[in-house]
Order: sequence, then structure tokens, then C-alpha cells
Amino acid sequence: MGIIAKKTTKTLQKKDPVKSILISQPEPSNAKSPYFDIAKKYKIKIDFRPFIEIQEVSYKDFRKQKITLLDFSAVILTSRNAIDHFFRLCDELRARMPDSTKYFCTSEAVALYLQKYTQYRKRKVFYGTGTMESLQKMLLKYKKDEKVLYPGAGKRNPELSDFLAENDFDFKEGVIYNVVSSDLTDLDSITYDMIVLFSPTGLDSLYENFPDFEQKDTRIAAFGSKTATCVEEKGLTLNLKAPSLGVPSMSKALELYVQEANKRKR
Repeated sequence: MGIIAKKTTKTLQKKDPVKSILISQPEPSNAKSPYFDIAKKYKIKIDFRPFIEIQEVSYKDFRKQKITLLDFSAVILTSRNAIDHFFRLCDELRARMPDSTKYFCTSEAVALYLQKYTQYRKRKVFYGTGTMESLQKMLLKYKKDEKVLYPGAGKRNPELSDFLAENDFDFKEGVIYNVVSSDLTDLDSITYDMIVLFSPTGLDSLYENFPDFEQKDTRIAAFGSKTATCVEEKGLTLNLKAPSLGVPSMSKALELYVQEANKRKR
């Protein structure tokens, strides 16, 4: 049957209790994580297992891309992974980005993470509202003035790259890390009432490990519109989507769902 697929033929409804959840991310190091609170409050089992792994691109392989970091006046950073690996390469290549370098981020949360590596200045750090559209609008304001580097994973959503090319930006992409599927085959005989996905690559990993995966009774939660779209394109039923209006996090969305689903049980 493969991971998660139940052996019954009954279709779960929203009112059916949720007793077990698989979160496709590493277990939080913070003991105060809301996921632990949900498990304790509703007396349910929540397991954590990353569906993907991040593999760094060495500075030697990065050099083969013929990119000189100091040639760029602006850098687009769309995730914490991108920030970590960009500044790792800066250290390994002994390239100290000038204080004048501008950083364009998808959201405030990503922008604030920059403080781990560089002094945060509003005049050089810009961020959107978390949507690709907001990032694109912001970038258009600086198109004529900047030479832009867009570092990220080897396999990424081409939407932003296409936008930069179509709008004649002076830019270059750089591969600074790769996303690969984790080995999940040991979960073959384990079942869950719900699986929580956070990226299209997590969904790809599920099918790479279990090509014959069938959803059956398992409910699926997805974080982000792209992840949700990919779930539906696979012909799966999407039972929970986050974020939504007034519910910015997956943990909050999950708690509200479990609260409703387990109401009769309690």
C-alpha cells in the first residue's frame, strides 16, 4: 500500500476524528512548538519526518558556474535556505558583500533572517508580503539600477526567473544548493490520518518513494498555494490549505481542523 494509505475503503469525512498526523518537516528543536501543544491538548500522535534534504553546492562547483559574487549590486533571496547557503559561499570564497548591496526577499520573515549574517538596514533590505506578485512589483522599481543575482536551488519554480527575463533585468541565476528526496521507504507499513506537506518537492518525494501511493482515507494538508495546486494536479483531495485569512500558519490551521474533526470524540 505504501506510506499513509489506509487499508479500509471507507472515505473519511471532516467529522471523523484525527488520531495521527505526519508532519513532513524535521521535529522542532523548540519545546514550545505549537505542534507539541496540539498533540498534548487533543491527545493525538504527531510524528515529524523531513521528506526532502538539502545538499550544499561546494564552492568549487559554484565557481564552475562562472559567477563572481562581487559583480552584483542586488541579491534576491526567497528562503532561509537560500540565505544560509549564499553567505556560506561568501565565506568560503572570501567575498564580503559591500554594505551597499541590496537584498530583495519574499517576506518580512525571510528578510529578518538576514540579521544572522549582515547588519539589517531598511535602506538596503526590501521584502514583499509573501507572494510572488508582491516581490515582482518591488523588483520593477529597481530594474534600471541593479545587476541582480538570483541564487537558489538547482530545481526551482521558474516563475521568478521567467519574470526577470521577460522584463529585461540584468540578472543571473546561481545554483547554491540542491533539494533531494529523503529515503522514506521504512514508512511503508505505517499509516496516518493526515499528512502535512509544505512544498511541491515534498509531494514529489512522496511519489518517488511510493510510486503507487493511493490517498484513500488519508487527509492531506498543504502549505502555500503552489503546494496546494500540485496536490490537486496529482488528483488528490486537498482537505486543508494554509495560510488563509486570519490563519497565517499551518500549526494554527491544523489546530482548528483537529478541533472541529475531533469535537464529537471529545
